[in-house]
Amino acid sequence: MFFPRTRRILASLLLSLLLLTTACAPKTPGRFDQAQQESSQQRSGQAVAKDSTQGSEFNKFFPTPEAGYQRVYTQEKKGFAEAKLKKDGKDLAVLSVNDTQGVKGATNPAAKFKNSTKTIAGYPAVSQGSTGTAILVGDRYQVKVQSRDPSFTEADREAWLQKFNLSGLTRLAKSQ
Repeated sequence: MFFPRTRRILASLLLSLLLLTTACAPKTPGRFDQAQQESSQQRSGQAVAKDSTQGSEFNKFFPTPEAGYQRVYTQEKKGFAEAKLKKDGKDLAVLSVNDTQGVKGATNPAAKFKNSTKTIAGYPAVSQGSTGTAILVGDRYQVKVQSRDPSFTEADREAWLQKFNLSGLTRLAKSQ
């Protein structure tokens, strides 16, 4: 009788000891832990500068949808705002404004406008692939329209770019 009870106690103690040692053992670093640690500690070279415009400030400059169209805001964060343009429930395009302030070198979205020979509404313009058209407003804000449906052409993108309140964005860029 004494022996089975001792075995149970001993087994419980050994199991507890095993759980304690495995729970307190140092965790082996995962595949992405090093990269996560480096990116979390990095302060320079981040995509959004401290003095970037709040995304909510861009909303009032987006075009007012015409009859039959819907504008649905999908993302808003510091330095960026985005809305979908819909018609009859179908996504036609994505409209966006982003602040290029603080982005340095070749990764700065404003850099691609320096050699632009095309203008839309008096602002330097570039094509971005076969579905995107963008302009640079006030040497700071990239205003972009990206087609999401084949029926939404380059001419449509250019027309919708001109519907943004570009003079208001220019004033905002100068006041920042």
